[in-house]
Amino acid sequence: MSQPDFLIIGAMKCGTSTLQAQLANQPGVFMCTPKEPNYFSDDDIFARGPQWYEALFSDAETGDLKGEASTHYTKLPTYPQTLPRMQAVLKAPKLVYMIRNPMVRAVSHYIHEWSEGRVGADAREAFEKTPEFAAYGCYGMQIAPFVRAYGPDRILLTSLEQIKADPDASFAQISSFLGLPENAAWQHDLPAQNVSATRVRRFPLQGLLIDNPVAATLRRALVPKSVRAWVRGKRTMTTRPEIPTGLQTRLEAQFLEDRAKLARIFPDHPALELCYPFARP
Repeated sequence: MSQPDFLIIGAMKCGTSTLQAQLANQPGVFMCTPKEPNYFSDDDIFARGPQWYEALFSDAETGDLKGEASTHYTKLPTYPQTLPRMQAVLKAPKLVYMIRNPMVRAVSHYIHEWSEGRVGADAREAFEKTPEFAAYGCYGMQIAPFVRAYGPDRILLTSLEQIKADPDASFAQISSFLGLPENAAWQHDLPAQNVSATRVRRFPLQGLLIDNPVAATLRRALVPKSVRAWVRGKRTMTTRPEIPTGLQTRLEAQFLEDRAKLARIFPDHPALELCYPFARP
């Protein structure tokens, strides 16, 4: 039976793709493909069965530490069956939970949804219609069930702010927690992955007109590069959206209430200071 030794369980838009890429480049570490199998969270994927999931790790070498990274695992209330399914299969995995300033995370989430064409340019309307923008950044609420299920010693809390401030020290902490070889180190030449600021809004019929290989070949042959760049620029959110003052005040109050929950689980954790600048007097 081939199962992961560790999982990066979120949060969404907090640098998990970058951390996954860093781990995948370490000797003695096997990260599965796809990067986010979402096996325990998504009903249709879970229905593929345990053999499908175990096959994701079958190419690992003997002695490799095996891991996966699925941000859907900490997306309550969207995926309520994640933890019961995980407990039934994985008895004592190591879990890495990566967070960031929840206000900044929420805006990145909004940009992500805007680029997918699921929300419009009116930020207030988008936030009102999409409570997940706030819920996925309530880190205390999201991680508490995992702490109760597996214990705090099986969970490493880290943050994008910590990694940006000192990637070497932060990665050393992650490596020690996971039990990576002593020569594991942050790869400074590896670029950040899945950055929201580079996302382009999808067209209607994107799969047919944009993603289709034949259409892409014709487009490169017939449409000047300058025109393609202009169109791309028009569909890129070049200015980070502003959150209306009243909405921001309400969100910050919600995040501060949740911060208290996170502090009870991880008292004195550096992320409590780094990720919540709006908590300072």
